[in-house]
Amino acid sequence: MTADLPELRSARLVLRRPMPQDVETRLALGRHREIVEAYGGTFDPNATFTRAEAEAAIRFIEQQSWAWVIDAGRFVGHVRLHSIDWQDKRASLAIGIDDQAYLGKGYGAEAIRLVLGHAFGRGLHRVSLRVLSSNSRAIACYRKCGFVEEGHEREAALVNGAWQDDIIMGLLDREFGSS
Repeated sequence: MTADLPELRSARLVLRRPMPQDVETRLALGRHREIVEAYGGTFDPNATFTRAEAEAAIRFIEQQSWAWVIDAGRFVGHVRLHSIDWQDKRASLAIGIDDQAYLGKGYGAEAIRLVLGHAFGRGLHRVSLRVLSSNSRAIACYRKCGFVEEGHEREAALVNGAWQDDIIMGLLDREFGSS
């Protein structure tokens, strides 16, 4: 199914399939508290990010039918559609920027807009996502892309020993581009 996944381009980004050198770049990026916790993980400052973990991260992207590496001159993260339901014409979106230097500079929004344009162009009607209520940076990015809050899942994630809500957001094809 990934053979027909196109490369998507914008002014600053290329969304593409993974390449072998992405493992080295992902390994060099390591792990950072803000990013780990935004994913809903628990950060251990004494844990080393290993080659096996970098390989697993890139392999995960390779194994997804609708996943792209976010390339801003090199690997900086990934974006993917999952839980695609062609009957109901909907999918879920997930994105991760793994390079701290690219946080808060619009790269995530740019990648999301590329994927949304492709998804809606292929006939999807709805794209949704879930985000930790504490992840204000991501929530602002999603709103910037046109997503609207549709609900909360109370105490849905245990992060660093504390319960957090998930916010459910969605975007319809007719709303895309009007934000």
